[in-house]
Amino acid sequence: MIRYNDKNKFRMVFTTAHWVLEKKRYGEVYIEMKFNNFTKRQIVYWSFIIGSISLFLFIFIQLVDALDESELLSYEMLVISYVQGFLHPTLTEIIILFTFFGSVLWITIGTIVTVIILLLLKKVDLAILTAAVNLFGGLFNLLLKWIFQRERPDIQPLITEAGFSFPSGHSMGSFIFYGTVAYLIFLLASRKVYALLGCFIMGLMIIGIGLSRIYLGVHYPSDVLAGFSAGAVWLIAFALFLKLYHFRRNRRRMRPRSE
Repeated sequence: MIRYNDKNKFRMVFTTAHWVLEKKRYGEVYIEMKFNNFTKRQIVYWSFIIGSISLFLFIFIQLVDALDESELLSYEMLVISYVQGFLHPTLTEIIILFTFFGSVLWITIGTIVTVIILLLLKKVDLAILTAAVNLFGGLFNLLLKWIFQRERPDIQPLITEAGFSFPSGHSMGSFIFYGTVAYLIFLLASRKVYALLGCFIMGLMIIGIGLSRIYLGVHYPSDVLAGFSAGAVWLIAFALFLKLYHFRRNRRRMRPRSE
């Protein structure tokens, strides 16, 4: 503790090294230094974030490198044959309905509804994040398809789809949208059990939509996995951006007003 003679002095300063707090106590001014050392929770959190981004990037890069390899194609044919081994008229109708929940139309409607709800809750920053991550995520998927220009599989397609195959737009879009909803539920849920249940349901939606694309014969398994990987990296990057935004905003609020 360092004391000063100037009793009218009061300020709070933030540096990358530590907090410096000057305030009065018992009629005297003192400085209290609170070093912002990383806690175990912060270390685990950032390790998980960095590890997740690295893992999904690694998967995507490996899939890109293996696109032209016949060995990958042979494995994919086996997976497609196995999944389509469950073909049944009733199941096909259900799958066609289910895959709609990963379509551009549905995700657009869902994004608009989610943004409106967030605005009503006065969560403007979350509303902007939701709109931006889904809008630009869709555009990013179109860019990736244009870059790789992989043709769709021609093995008993049950529906007709236009455009290129890699990465899957349904898989990437559903991961971004339902992943965003899961993130919002985790942040806003009043009880932990609700948060876990909501995230679990969103996870099932993502996996189910990915499998539906293979079942319908309009995507290779690598298309789906690449869509999940690209969507995960995209979503995590936007979530980090939001966290940094909150950090900078809170830091500005802690700054003292100029005398």
